[in-house]
Amino acid sequence: MSFFLLSIALLIGGYFIYGAFVEKVFGIQAKRQTPAYANQDGVDYVPMSKGKVYLIQLLNIAGVGPIFGPIMGALYGPAAMLWIVVGCIFAGAVHDYFSGMLSVRNGGASVPNIVGRYLGNSAKLFMNVFALILLILVGVVFVSAPSSMLTNLINSKTEITIALSTVVGVIFTYYIIATIVPVDKIIGRLYPFFGALLIFMSVGIVVMLGVSAEHAMLPGFEAKDFISNMNPNDMPLWPALFITIACGAISGFHATQSPLMARCVQNEKNGRFVFYGAMIGEGIIAIIWCAVALSFFGTLDGLNQAIADGGPGKVVFDSAFGLMGAFGGFLAFLGVVILPITSGDTAFRSARLILSEFFKMPQTELPKRLMMAVPLFIIGAILTQVDFGVIWRYFGFANQTTAVMMLWTAAAYLNTNGKFHWICTIPAMFMTTVVITFILSNATLGFGLDMTVATIAGVILMGIITFLVLRTRREEGKDEALLAD
Repeated sequence: MSFFLLSIALLIGGYFIYGAFVEKVFGIQAKRQTPAYANQDGVDYVPMSKGKVYLIQLLNIAGVGPIFGPIMGALYGPAAMLWIVVGCIFAGAVHDYFSGMLSVRNGGASVPNIVGRYLGNSAKLFMNVFALILLILVGVVFVSAPSSMLTNLINSKTEITIALSTVVGVIFTYYIIATIVPVDKIIGRLYPFFGALLIFMSVGIVVMLGVSAEHAMLPGFEAKDFISNMNPNDMPLWPALFITIACGAISGFHATQSPLMARCVQNEKNGRFVFYGAMIGEGIIAIIWCAVALSFFGTLDGLNQAIADGGPGKVVFDSAFGLMGAFGGFLAFLGVVILPITSGDTAFRSARLILSEFFKMPQTELPKRLMMAVPLFIIGAILTQVDFGVIWRYFGFANQTTAVMMLWTAAAYLNTNGKFHWICTIPAMFMTTVVITFILSNATLGFGLDMTVATIAGVILMGIITFLVLRTRREEGKDEALLAD
């Protein structure tokens, strides 16, 4: 229990201390007009209050990542909790802050245009393709996961029997509507309520775990376990843990979502609360579900068996109803189901906006929004027929690679403006090594090289990338970058 409470305290302290430092390094301009007013169009650029934007941002970035990822990561033991805390404060929240604030400084631009501005046109082209792939994968993951959980809930807790394909169709229909209507009509009105439900779910389930006589918090773990690999399947901690736990620590998907709220932020001084703060909120959710996974089943073997029987969705189902009873469990489980749905629609919305920027097609008219959105949904519908496990593996790698690109972009921006770039450069260096090592060593997705060889290659390539990004942009990008200030 003490380590759990310490983790929460460190995350909150990180917001007030390190978050304030990051904000100071960036250098907000409270009197500068934000895109919400400069580009106000009643569809995507709509000024909204700080609290509302925060709750929408939290739901946009959350998905099943801060729940499914930590549950899968919990198989490695309490080391997963340590990574969530450190990764969230020093990497994930920094990544989210700069992906949001650089969009604010660049007229609400999407992540490919931001990357292109500070890393060049080649990086922009790469990011356009990669971001679209990631967003479509996210949309598919966030259709499949809630569909299976809802089907399980309905079929096991009611006398109604419903087909999975029916639930998939209903969610896809909602996604189409939410993707094309103005941002304040559905997202702006419903998501703050859903955000409150999410907070209730997170607080409620950890309180019930804390007072439970049957389930102890983090049972049987010692201090040394927090730096050990305890995976019962003998899976290597490096680099897999840092790919498995994405959204709770650092996630490139967030870079595609932050520009949505960058178009609605009323003042730059709200940026730390909205972007850095929402990531800290997600880190707290991740810590809670990691602790639940480590605690509810008693042992890692018990957790491993639950995942084998029904995936992380079964862990959520069993623990929610087991700790909170029928009514509370229903609300907690519903909160988990809402998470991917409220991220899936904004994933497709972000993809529509990236496409519209690429083709330079304004989105104020409904037919033009449909022209961009319909092909995305057709591709997404086809991919829902692919095995969920395969989609999730590709999503994990694509997600962290996108985070790497955004961190290097932020590092280049700070470097060219003579600011303390190491707050972005150091996490960029670490995550670059992670994704390169992963793709070189993974036999399923990558090249299947020996782990030592893959790690050495990852470190060498990371060093080359670091040199090229910092040297090239210092010499060639300074004047252009300064315009963004």
